[in-house]
Amino acid sequence: MNGSGDTTGMAWDALRALETRSLSALFAADPGRVEAMTRRIGWPVMPDSAAEAGMVIDYSKTHLGRDALDAFEQLAEAAGFAAAREALFDGGIVNVTEGRAATHGALRGSGTPAQVEEADALLARMGMLVEAIHQGALGEIRHCIAIGIGGSALGPALAVDALARDLAMVDVHVVSNIDGLALEQAFDACDPETTLIAVASKTFTTIETMTNAASALKWLADNGVADPGGRVVALTASPEKAVEWGVDETRVLPFPESVGGRYSLFSSIGFPVALAIGMDEFRAMLAGAKAVDDHFRRTEGRANAPLLAAFVDQFYTRLKGCQTRAVFAYDERLALLPDYLQQLEMESNGKSVTTDGAPVDGPTAPVTWGGVGTDAQHAVFQLLHQGTHLIPVDFIASIAPGDVLDPAHHRTLLMNCLAQGAALMAGKPSDDPARAYQGDRPSTTILVDDCDAAAFGALIAFHEHRTFANAVLMGINPFDQFGVELGKAIAKQIDSGEGEFDPSTRALMAAAGLG
Repeated sequence: MNGSGDTTGMAWDALRALETRSLSALFAADPGRVEAMTRRIGWPVMPDSAAEAGMVIDYSKTHLGRDALDAFEQLAEAAGFAAAREALFDGGIVNVTEGRAATHGALRGSGTPAQVEEADALLARMGMLVEAIHQGALGEIRHCIAIGIGGSALGPALAVDALARDLAMVDVHVVSNIDGLALEQAFDACDPETTLIAVASKTFTTIETMTNAASALKWLADNGVADPGGRVVALTASPEKAVEWGVDETRVLPFPESVGGRYSLFSSIGFPVALAIGMDEFRAMLAGAKAVDDHFRRTEGRANAPLLAAFVDQFYTRLKGCQTRAVFAYDERLALLPDYLQQLEMESNGKSVTTDGAPVDGPTAPVTWGGVGTDAQHAVFQLLHQGTHLIPVDFIASIAPGDVLDPAHHRTLLMNCLAQGAALMAGKPSDDPARAYQGDRPSTTILVDDCDAAAFGALIAFHEHRTFANAVLMGINPFDQFGVELGKAIAKQIDSGEGEFDPSTRALMAAAGLG
């Protein structure tokens, strides 16, 4: 995925040499700036419909002028972006450290014919099981406890919270934490007589997930369920391990090994989502994602919305030294989006070496954080407006409301969303330093027509491709995550009593009763 080091270095030097103008100066110099820095991605409202919905991304309140965009396009060319993107969709080895393709695009129809055919078959298999459960094949199922961790939990939790509030066909509770309190909370909300257990693990060996799964089966048995194992559905890239664990093969929903955990929502990992909202809505989610795939795959340079987002990200992280990026969803349905993006972005791009194994010559992923508007305005926005940190902000909102209350609710929500971006840019001088706002602070605003299944899928795919584009520009591999393994290995050493530990850890082990 790496381009020529010399030409890439020259492109970065050219970017560093550019003058950074204020946002007000950029707008004054270019009356067409809003149009030039706004992108729209659309998709049919219904299959085969001429009517279109979509999302608009406004990058105009960022400090990228035409000269910076020219230089970033040169960087993308030097970094081999076009070839890397082609390899991503054509099944090339883009995960170089593990020698794998990354085929999550094929899950929604964006890949090689063979990959798409396999994904379609697996989707059909999942659809048949979902329909069978809805029709009572496993008895009355009103609840599902979905057990996973990382990408096996964050995506489903976000999707269920976003899409199943008003139309849940099955009440889904996602549990990831090994802390027993999390599982007990799900037990308290469910009737064991009508509860299904979905166990999501790529390897079907993840200790947190398998421990929680065993406890969930015990809960069913302790509460009189005659065949607890008959209530389990396995979501995994290791179907043979699930069968060995005791899941009937008819209730094992595989997904390809080449689909990474944090990119797996559109695979069988999304089974709890499909169970909650139905297969028609799940397919609408896939369709929204594919619309973004098509845009990302076929659009060049700065016209490409995820690539332009990566230009913005690199400008602030690499050139301006911003260590964090904030995401605020002005929509209660997207309250878990910052949590999801934390894993997607920081696990993908929190690396210190290039694809060639050389040290990275600059910062990689910033710390992703955020919250929900308008709550966050009364908490962290003080720092955004008057603090000493420069923090690029993404605002995300739905034009259509998610509620049926007085329209004043949603109108006030949208007014606050747009006002915050305007205020960050404009600032406000004052003779009283404590009441002065510096302004000239950047933001990007993403507006979806409605926060429905298609728009949700599009938002997820947009951020997946943004993450990939950032990785290509930095010359790193976004598809491995070896950094999560060391702590797990040491935990096993503590459990076994083997290994040498530092004095602090030994003292803490003794205090915790683990010595």
